[in-house]
Amino acid sequence: MKRIDPRHLEEMVFLLLMRLATLILVGTLFLIVAVITWKGLRYLDWAMVTQVPKGGFYLGKEGGILNAILGSLVLAGSATLLAVLFALPVALYLNLFAGRKSRLASWCRFSLDVLGGVPSIVFGAFGFLLMVAWGMRASLLGGTITVALMVFPTMARAMDEVLRIVPRELTEAAAALGATPLETALRVSVRQALPGLLTAILIAFGRGIGDAASVLFTAGFTDSLPGSLLRPVATLPLAIFFQLGSPLPEVQGRAYAAALVLTILILIVSLGSRLIGKRLTRHVIR
Repeated sequence: MKRIDPRHLEEMVFLLLMRLATLILVGTLFLIVAVITWKGLRYLDWAMVTQVPKGGFYLGKEGGILNAILGSLVLAGSATLLAVLFALPVALYLNLFAGRKSRLASWCRFSLDVLGGVPSIVFGAFGFLLMVAWGMRASLLGGTITVALMVFPTMARAMDEVLRIVPRELTEAAAALGATPLETALRVSVRQALPGLLTAILIAFGRGIGDAASVLFTAGFTDSLPGSLLRPVATLPLAIFFQLGSPLPEVQGRAYAAALVLTILILIVSLGSRLIGKRLTRHVIR
């Protein structure tokens, strides 16, 4: 009988585990999408995505979720943009200006890792306290600030990891040609890491548009379209939450339809970012 090499057996076991984990992941994704589609597709129509809620909408009557769709896009988009304004400078500092053995950089990365693991409801409570201290009511501005605080650690650490794999030879060559550190950061490092930076922004946007706990007390909810930073704004996660709490099957079905719309929006953003990333990879040195 042929003796099996222990190293080969170990490799086969771990390969089997990796394939099993991949199968579970893909299967879970398809199961979630299938359930949402099965329960919500029959309630999804053109009126639902082009109209705001009308009288009796939450009792199964006419109307739609246009207010929540636009509100989610505006809130998540503005929060992501605000987070980029702080996350990108932090990532550039950690990789291009701080030394490799800088204690400040180490503590900064550790702090970002800790903040990235904080539950979103904690950010919602912190944002609510800020709003009380500033005398603000639930509004688009309050929700934007809270969601920006929530996605900032994830975005900053993702950008940090992307910039760390940029070849140091590129920055050294730029410095040798007389480029300033700021020019090297913006014209060399950012350009080289642009596809990865776009992915980091997408991850933050996806978390921001799909979170409900952080905006429950900060963004509020309204049946109107978003029109002012100081007024409440509707979001799809909260619309789903409120409709699932209804005892009416019609309203619960609309909740699954809203969940399907949210899933489609994230899918469109993901596919769009991949297409843009492929175009930007022509600037990447392999």
